[in-house]
Amino acid sequence: MTSVLDTCRRAAAAKHEIGALGTNEKNRVLLAIADALQAHRADIKAANALDIESGRKNGLNEGLIDRLTLGDDRIDGVAEGCRQVAALPDPVGEVTEMKVTPGGLKIGKKRVPMGVIGIIYESRPNVTVDAAALCFKAGSACVLRGGKEAFRSNQCLMDIMRNAVASCGLSPDILNLVEDTTHEGANVMMQANGLIDVLIPRGGARLIQAVVHNATVPVIETGVGNCHIYVDASADLSMAADILENAKCQRVSVCNAAESLLVHRDIAEQFLPLAKQRLDAHNVVWHGCPDTCAILPGIVPATEEDYGTEYLDYEISCKIVDSVDAAIDHINRYNTGHSESIVTHDYFAAQKFLNRVDAAAVYVNASTRFTDGGEFGFGAEIGISTQKLHARGPMGLKELTSSKYIIYGEGQIR
Repeated sequence: MTSVLDTCRRAAAAKHEIGALGTNEKNRVLLAIADALQAHRADIKAANALDIESGRKNGLNEGLIDRLTLGDDRIDGVAEGCRQVAALPDPVGEVTEMKVTPGGLKIGKKRVPMGVIGIIYESRPNVTVDAAALCFKAGSACVLRGGKEAFRSNQCLMDIMRNAVASCGLSPDILNLVEDTTHEGANVMMQANGLIDVLIPRGGARLIQAVVHNATVPVIETGVGNCHIYVDASADLSMAADILENAKCQRVSVCNAAESLLVHRDIAEQFLPLAKQRLDAHNVVWHGCPDTCAILPGIVPATEEDYGTEYLDYEISCKIVDSVDAAIDHINRYNTGHSESIVTHDYFAAQKFLNRVDAAAVYVNASTRFTDGGEFGFGAEIGISTQKLHARGPMGLKELTSSKYIIYGEGQIR
């Protein structure tokens, strides 16, 4: 097994090769990777089946099994993601903010590769392809470290991609997978100063906080998703039920799924039975405040912890509130800065919600499930940043580049 530091060193040695590639060459490689993934789908599914079997034996719930699964549709999806990234404009080399100083210096700001991007993530093997493709198009080498539950899948995907890169005449060390899935191996990545230029954690709260607290290399923090749907007094209740069902149940294991429902008191008795009927079709467990329990007898009483929980499963917390202000206060207390939605026909309530809710994506009359790089037109994404420095929201190609100033002179001295 190659050590974590050796993997990082190989990536650092390859970063100048990828950084020097032009757009056409990068796109050629990405298309070769996409073709190779589809050509080797049988190998991918065989490796993935072993991970799923092991996961079930180890007690993974069905939400996590869903995250882990790579069927034909998802294999085609990650391949198509590579093609979409190839079709996107290349941010590397873009010059912005050109100006001329009084002394005649021409100063511009140019997008440049990060160098080596490290990514630590959990049991979603599609991230292996998405991350590799985005880092490659952004001109950076990558060091990827997935969870042990998906190791066979990740290793198979990476072998296919590295072989595709090599078939195009480039060093396969542009793309790298850490073979050590222990906590100690992750800590080595977190402290690989001088080798990894930026580290991005993608996963649950425990993983993200471990990276934020222990890393000595620069970190871009992606966040967990305790996302809310607030149904205001003026809401179209049928629309609200559609949005809630989609946000909660369309795919429960992702960070942009709704985990909490807030309902204005004036429409609670009308809306909550309708909402429960819709979610009962998916066997969703409700955790409700006392007022919610009075309207929906038999549901689980909510605890303080429930309001701050990202379930990633068929569970939801619910609270009845007296106003849009109370909903905003509750959201800003318990949310994770990811995605929040109001369902309303009141323009002023919508604007107050948009202005005061502190999150990377704030919706009016739409599902939180749209917080996604593909849906936002970025192609595949590296994650959803919930911090406020460098990047916020879905992180596409531009968010994976840095910048430098370029200055043209004609002999000026100071």
